[in-house]
Amino acid sequence: MILEAEKYLIDNGINPSYQRIKIMEYLLKNRTHPTIDTIYLDLKQIMPKLSKTTIYNTLQQFIEKGITQIINIENNETRYDVDTSTHGHFKCENCGIIYDFDFDVEKLAATGIDDFEIHQTHVYLKGICSNCKNKLN
Repeated sequence: MILEAEKYLIDNGINPSYQRIKIMEYLLKNRTHPTIDTIYLDLKQIMPKLSKTTIYNTLQQFIEKGITQIINIENNETRYDVDTSTHGHFKCENCGIIYDFDFDVEKLAATGIDDFEIHQTHVYLKGICSNCKNKLN
């Protein structure tokens, strides 16, 4: 996985330092929409000198290069997604897991913005996931 992450960084014009490789490897392996704190706690075990600032700066670079995106479903929680394709996110209000889902952008009905130029599309849904719903019933 390290070679895959290193090649991915090089292909996207990013100098593959050890920290950047490990952070990208983490994102590629853990498609859980992690927070900086989650990444920090998990990677700190193998990189004791890693700082949250390094993670933040690395993620900012990934965002600028278009290989990671920010997910802001809650106002107080920033998460990161290595999948930059257009897709939606569903957050379970019970377990907190964020699920990806596909949707057809062409079928979105938006009125009042006919002459606008759209650069990004984000669809966020919140509710109870099927796992939690089954446990609650």
